[in-house]
Amino acid sequence: MFFGLGWLAARVDIRHLLTESRALPASYFKGLNFLLNEQPDKAIEALIEVARADQQTVELHFALGSLFRRRGEVDRATRMHQNLVDRSDLGSSQRTAALHELAQDYLKAGLLDRAEALFQDLRKTEFSESALRYLLEIYVTEKDWQKAIETAEALEVATGNSYRSEVANFHCERAAMEYSHSRLEEAHAQIAAALEAHRKCVRANVMLGNWAQREGRHEEAVAIWKRIEGQAPEYLFLIAAPLIESARKLGQTPEALTLLRGWQQRYPALDLLGVVFQATLEEEGAESALRLVREELYRNPSLGALDKFLDAQLATATPDQRADVQMMRDLVHAHSSRLSLFQCGSCGFKARTFHWHCPACGGWDTYPPRRNAEGELSQAGSNRSGM
Repeated sequence: MFFGLGWLAARVDIRHLLTESRALPASYFKGLNFLLNEQPDKAIEALIEVARADQQTVELHFALGSLFRRRGEVDRATRMHQNLVDRSDLGSSQRTAALHELAQDYLKAGLLDRAEALFQDLRKTEFSESALRYLLEIYVTEKDWQKAIETAEALEVATGNSYRSEVANFHCERAAMEYSHSRLEEAHAQIAAALEAHRKCVRANVMLGNWAQREGRHEEAVAIWKRIEGQAPEYLFLIAAPLIESARKLGQTPEALTLLRGWQQRYPALDLLGVVFQATLEEEGAESALRLVREELYRNPSLGALDKFLDAQLATATPDQRADVQMMRDLVHAHSSRLSLFQCGSCGFKARTFHWHCPACGGWDTYPPRRNAEGELSQAGSNRSGM
């Protein structure tokens, strides 16, 4: 009896499947065949025929619209999604989904005002979180930092994730804008807001010290930059060169050099070593600079430290040694320059200079404060010792 019932149920399912497959147009199967054969252009045309023949295929319209947008055919995507929005037989949830897709089309096309208006409306729907993320992208693109701050704070509430770093950076961006327009009081207020939003916002103290130095308040600038050691000492390389410059103005170069050497021992960094090496070379001569980098090379072996060591050796080499040292230095320097890059921890984009905002993925504070060449020799040494 059970066998008979199973056989009967299977026959019913097969008949239902055959009925549905006959109802589907041939273009549907043709489109699937093209997709399987990696012919997306022909697949799209075939699926468009299906969509024209059967206006009830709403999900197919959504799929085609998204495919058009990913391929860069924004006009076709916009028309597809606009047609869905205009349909009177569409349910409320499907219409909301169509508006969400249409807003993304506008954003992709660069029609930011239209995209913003739709995403604002979508904040009251199930697409609220997605709409906030896209709105944040729009405001950063438009450099509307106040709206970016408000949106990031709304995202914190909506998602439960921290956006403190982003909010602090937005305050810094606004501070830089106010300072460029000589609105100093508002600029300093924004820096204070950045530090309140994120206590470890190194960028705020870097900017504050730079402004003090520019206005001739060198002692205050040095005092501000020293705060970074208590925030995130790995970023001290950012203020090493201007700190030496302000110390020279104050007649305190030896004290500044002692401070920087202490930082280099406690928080070794290639860029910091470069500043200390150059300042030592100018103030104390080549022999002292050579001792400095030799000690650093033994303490923290790296390609960058070796490059600086050969620089110092070149400055102290005898005429007979100079050609050989120059050749080695040029080889190491070329390799070091090729590898000494900052790399975004989010998208992997590499840059020669440090960025607070990744030019590729748009992430904030995604660049670690170390170059790729740092630690290369020490890593290679540890690998050899483990073999």
